[in-house]
Amino acid sequence: MEHLTKNTFIEKIFDYENGSEWNYLGSLPSIIDFYADWCGPCKMVGPIMEELASDFDGKVNIYKINTDQEQELSSVFGIKSIPSVLFIPTGSQLPRMSVGALPKEGYIQAIKDIFSIDVPIAE
Repeated sequence: MEHLTKNTFIEKIFDYENGSEWNYLGSLPSIIDFYADWCGPCKMVGPIMEELASDFDGKVNIYKINTDQEQELSSVFGIKSIPSVLFIPTGSQLPRMSVGALPKEGYIQAIKDIFSIDVPIAE
């Protein structure tokens, strides 16, 4: 699971400095976990994201953005509460934001619903 900076976000996800229309640059659906080290609920979501990164390896890219270190990215997405998790489908579909901590099953359901991906693990 990769931690994104402004530069890697622009390179891998969306170049918001040079485009106003959403244009996802990735070839796989992605999930971005906006978090902070001091956030209790974020500490619960972190291990879930690690598991999902393993469970969906090769099907979904999972990234993390530290909102304290990447305040500009947090501002671009209007992050006011953490954890916030951004689900980015491929193609022309717009990303969807989930605010607050969910159990693993909640994230798996979102992956199924938003990305139309079959779950490779037993629930």
